[in-house]
Amino acid sequence: MREAVLALPLSRLIVKTVRVPDESRDDPVAYATPILQAMSPYPDEPLAVGCETLRETASGMIVVAAALPESAADDICEALDAKALGVTRVDALAFGVLQGLWGRIAQDGARRLLLYGTGDCISLIVLEGDAMCAVRALSGEGDLRREITLSLLEAEDFCGAKPLSEVIAVGSVDASVAAAFAPVTRIEVGEDAALDGVAQRSADGHALDAMPASWRDVLHETRAKRKMAAWLCVAGAAWLASLAALFGVPAAYDWMASRQKDLCSAQKSRYDEVRAMKGKVELVRKYSDNAHGALETMRAVNACLPADGMTLRKWTYTRSDGVKFSGEAASPAEVMSLKDRLVDAVGGGEGAERAFAAVEMVGSVRNNSRNGRSSFEIECRFEGGEEDGQ
Repeated sequence: MREAVLALPLSRLIVKTVRVPDESRDDPVAYATPILQAMSPYPDEPLAVGCETLRETASGMIVVAAALPESAADDICEALDAKALGVTRVDALAFGVLQGLWGRIAQDGARRLLLYGTGDCISLIVLEGDAMCAVRALSGEGDLRREITLSLLEAEDFCGAKPLSEVIAVGSVDASVAAAFAPVTRIEVGEDAALDGVAQRSADGHALDAMPASWRDVLHETRAKRKMAAWLCVAGAAWLASLAALFGVPAAYDWMASRQKDLCSAQKSRYDEVRAMKGKVELVRKYSDNAHGALETMRAVNACLPADGMTLRKWTYTRSDGVKFSGEAASPAEVMSLKDRLVDAVGGGEGAERAFAAVEMVGSVRNNSRNGRSSFEIECRFEGGEEDGQ
């Protein structure tokens, strides 16, 4: 349901200018309610009264008080229901017109009479400078001259005696009768300007609001239902999102995993081909590298042997591991010297590094009792490899 401000002709409202004493300044509505109740054509019906302060005085303040009897607004309720509109404020259309006219009325402090005609209602507003001092409404075939006279008397009662300087006629009103009171000036105000004036007044928290209490209860109930509906929508959306996350995310991950498996399966044959080719390349590279070849290894060991006095008995070469050999030397010192030289031995080829990653004695050096020589066994290991040879 949309919300709107309801601007009514003054003839649909019970409206009166009221002088509020200083002791009732804090609650002008309570003071004005009995006065409007006495004017109401429905004396047994409670009224929801709204007040708008016109001016402050030494003894209190002057307000315009208005109320819309609920029994007199059944047709309005039906029209609002048909348009699915919710009312947030009830104002007088004539006050909105006056709001749009302020810039076109001379602000010289003179007294003026505004006549605004719409439909079968003529609104009479007496202006004292830039403020209202009397408000009346004429409907049907009433006597306009009489109403103008009563409005001027009411203005004198509230603001003192002062001649009427101008009559401002707006809308569909015949101001020929009013010409007997003061010169008439006709001003045209479009519908948009009047509605803009009502909108400006609705933004003012101190403007008149003659909304019945039952309408206000309906507004609060409608807003509460709207908030509840919005909350339920948000909660439902969150619940659906939770369900989507609960069931959708695993399904999405399953689909992504299945998709990746399909992609991997499609690439598996090419991957196997590349892997096999890589293995062949590594194998060729390994056997084309002579740094750990049998001849290079033998050369590195031979370079470390002393000129004489040492004999090698057994030689075992493994391409992936290294070389293990045994022999005899003249003394244990020569064996230890050989081991040290093997640790520092350099391999063949350009940029050659150490020939062996580790050199260790296998067991201890043993003395041969038959010939008095020292038997030994040494293992020299490479950094790594894949295939063996002997």
